[in-house]
Amino acid sequence: MTKTILITGATDGLGRATALALAAQGHNVIAHGRNAQKLDKLKAEIGANVSTAQADMSDLSEVAQLGRDLLHAYESIDVLINNAGVFKTSQPRLNDGMDVRFVVNTFAPAFLSKLLLPNMPKDGRLVHLSSAAQAPVDDDAMVGKRQLQDMEAYAQSKLALTMWSQDFASKHPDGPVSVAVNPGSLLATKMVREGFGTTGNDINIGVDILTRAALSDEFGTASGQYFDNDSGQFVAPHPDAANAAKVAKVVAIIDAHTTD
Repeated sequence: MTKTILITGATDGLGRATALALAAQGHNVIAHGRNAQKLDKLKAEIGANVSTAQADMSDLSEVAQLGRDLLHAYESIDVLINNAGVFKTSQPRLNDGMDVRFVVNTFAPAFLSKLLLPNMPKDGRLVHLSSAAQAPVDDDAMVGKRQLQDMEAYAQSKLALTMWSQDFASKHPDGPVSVAVNPGSLLATKMVREGFGTTGNDINIGVDILTRAALSDEFGTASGQYFDNDSGQFVAPHPDAANAAKVAKVVAIIDAHTTD
């Protein structure tokens, strides 16, 4: 069955490769990106099976507008792959003092997921890109009161999103599925090249698992779970995700920043 699949951060790296793969399978891909020229290039390469959506995920007002525009344009969005992410950057703090890693990696995907919920079928899927790098979340850092090093911010933002995915699943038992996925460590992406100075592993490792998460039966009953593609199985995320009080605090912060 042909699905309508929105991929954020689809103009580079894993998002782009996944968009190409899903479009080649005949699915209708909505490719999100920040750069209009890159979106146009991707659309020209894929052709009829892709439409585009532009927004800066570090600006939550743009995320809100993106959500409204997509609700208006599409009667149904079957799958949202929250792929857009930031690791190293020359400007980690935004004008309001917030860390861009928490905004792009945590708040934006949670916000977009909530915004699109009215147009997602019960058997739809929210696929959130997590990471093998997960670390206890500093509440003050989440709201911009404390600055973190790159890896600290990245790892905390990924655990925060994993916690939110888990909480969302518990609050929406009838769907859509919400699953967090580590697509594979050190894949051959721009983020890995710039962050770690390595060419990285075969990007198709990540494409395969995101395609499975979006479409396969094995993920159809996986809501609230975390899949680690390094080990190839569903596993427990960082132990803090099992701490109800810590999860509730993180989710409350996310909700406070993601109200339209």
